[in-house]
Amino acid sequence: MTSHTDPAPFPYNGPEELRQPILTALRRVVDPEVAMNVVDVGLIYGITVAAGKLHALVTMTSAACPVTELIIEEIETELDRDMPPDLQIQVELVWEPPWTTERMSPSAKRFMGW
Repeated sequence: MTSHTDPAPFPYNGPEELRQPILTALRRVVDPEVAMNVVDVGLIYGITVAAGKLHALVTMTSAACPVTELIIEEIETELDRDMPPDLQIQVELVWEPPWTTERMSPSAKRFMGW
């Protein structure tokens, strides 16, 4: 169990023993435009681990985000660092449903003054 107040910040389907390492890895990825991790910003739409693959659905706060490629690379790097070496990492950028501030964690909203 984590000390984070939101136990399910995104849908997860996979082995329970990988849930926390995945969450920890993703929390190390910071969106430089808002200086918060991608989990708290609400950019992770879901993680599925099956058949030797980790599939991450992610979005950006805007289609005009200038750091999209950097964030996706960092997500891949951080997940790869903590996952079993034979697990293939696939990060898919999606735009539906569109990101909204409602996806942000309570702590992220407080940080932004909302």
